[in-house]
Amino acid sequence: MGRIFAIGDIHGCLDKITSLLEKLPVEHERDKIVFLGDYIDRGPQSRGVLDLMTGLREQHPSSLVFLKGNHEAMFLDYLTGGPLERSFLKFGGMETLKSYHIEDLRSDIPKKHLEFLNGLDTMFVTEQYCFVHAGLKPGIPLENQVEDDILWIRFEFIKSDYDWGRRVIFGHTPFDTPLIEKNKIGIDTGAVYGGRLTCLVLPDIEFIFA
Repeated sequence: MGRIFAIGDIHGCLDKITSLLEKLPVEHERDKIVFLGDYIDRGPQSRGVLDLMTGLREQHPSSLVFLKGNHEAMFLDYLTGGPLERSFLKFGGMETLKSYHIEDLRSDIPKKHLEFLNGLDTMFVTEQYCFVHAGLKPGIPLENQVEDDILWIRFEFIKSDYDWGRRVIFGHTPFDTPLIEKNKIGIDTGAVYGGRLTCLVLPDIEFIFA
């Protein structure tokens, strides 16, 4: 494997992810792009972002990794009547519905979007790194982590100096600038709140912004 380009929370910011991707010097035969989840909600163009993601997956199926965020979990529960159905509408889901220009997506979401959402991974692990959306439970080995923590954990993980045997690359919790610590790197820099969308380039620990 060559370089890894990890991209933080997009949240419907189609202009920023399009601009960022144009800046990445990716060699798809060698490199990987890892998206850390939260493609949708809060921003104005969630449908456009999912169109972009599904198109990229078709073009480069072996060099892209798409992880699941807590907002995708809420969206799926909204579509199926799961326990997070109301949370989806409360935490930015209305903007997603507006991007589809319909009031109820339960019967009208494009099939390729639904397949994409249902096919998202929760974790991507290499020899040196572990990529997740929100973080990991301290004191728990990687193989015993549960999805709820991977998608939702925040300060218990951020404040921890626990060594999981790999440096953890995560999004979910926004920072003004990337958080760089010995055991973790956080790259959600609040794109949907007026901040920048961040890409971390590994192993050099360089950053590209849009």
